[in-house]
Amino acid sequence: MNILLQTMMEHRDDAQVANLSRFFKTGKGQYGEGDIFLGIKVPITRNVVKELWQNVRFEDLETCITSEYHEVRLAALLTLVKIFQKAKRAPEVQKHCVDFYLSHLAYINNWDLVDLSCYEILGTWLLDKDRKILYDFAQSGNSMWEQRIAIVSTMQFVRHGQLDDTFAIADILLHHPHDLIHKAVGWLLRETGKHDMPRLKEFLSNRYQTMPRTMLRYAIEKFPEEERQAYLKGTI
Repeated sequence: MNILLQTMMEHRDDAQVANLSRFFKTGKGQYGEGDIFLGIKVPITRNVVKELWQNVRFEDLETCITSEYHEVRLAALLTLVKIFQKAKRAPEVQKHCVDFYLSHLAYINNWDLVDLSCYEILGTWLLDKDRKILYDFAQSGNSMWEQRIAIVSTMQFVRHGQLDDTFAIADILLHHPHDLIHKAVGWLLRETGKHDMPRLKEFLSNRYQTMPRTMLRYAIEKFPEEERQAYLKGTI
């Protein structure tokens, strides 16, 4: 019995399906086109994972990560995060988690699925390893979600004061056409400013006038209002 899948199905709430479908842009031509929802909100999914993760096998995760239901895929990813985090003294288990993650990228296909898993698993794993895979993802034209994984995974590096990869990958994605990448890059640039504001301003100095407006707004969100307005008006 797949207890994770069974429990998630028990929490189905048809009254929430339409709202979640609109929120995650599942309409024709939108980034989440065709995704199907059970109507389960994230806090409920987190509670299910918290209660059950120790009893979930990788074969259960295989069934859940490939599910047509968005929330079941999220439950699989949050469970994988939990297993990874609890295996600090078992690198072979952590590697299994990373390998599982990388072999199921096709199912990590919306911004919440990316953001709630990639830096916890891939970012943490790469803290003391070569990070070429993130640059491959950033430069890949195969998937916008891989490109978002590339930049958001650097959150873990930023939290450890390692900023180089965030700036380098931000440069690769600087003129990406999609708003979801603009937001992610701007978000991570904003995070670098918490550690090294002069370096963020140096990065912005010869880029802010040409970078996407949404990206700039996110990057300078915490700047003093007068300075923020100067960036937006192009008068820095």
